[in-house]
Amino acid sequence: MAKLKESVQCFDRKKTAVVVIHCKCGHSLIKINGCPIELIEPPIVRFKAYEPIHLLGRQHFDRVDMRIRVNSGGHTS
Repeated sequence: MAKLKESVQCFDRKKTAVVVIHCKCGHSLIKINGCPIELIEPPIVRFKAYEPIHLLGRQHFDRVDMRIRVNSGGHTS
């Protein structure tokens, strides 16, 4: 029987921007470049980051910790 993975790491690129997401079981903690998602500024960027969470429903993220690293691509990447 296949062993379940404890964590998943994904990445994507668009032009010069690169994002790496590390997901694991946890307590609904989401950090973007080391900053909790609730503290992201400006507010319009925070709302854009919350979009997938609102679309899928918060219950799908209750037991998942995500560390998101974004490099390059300007202020709003």
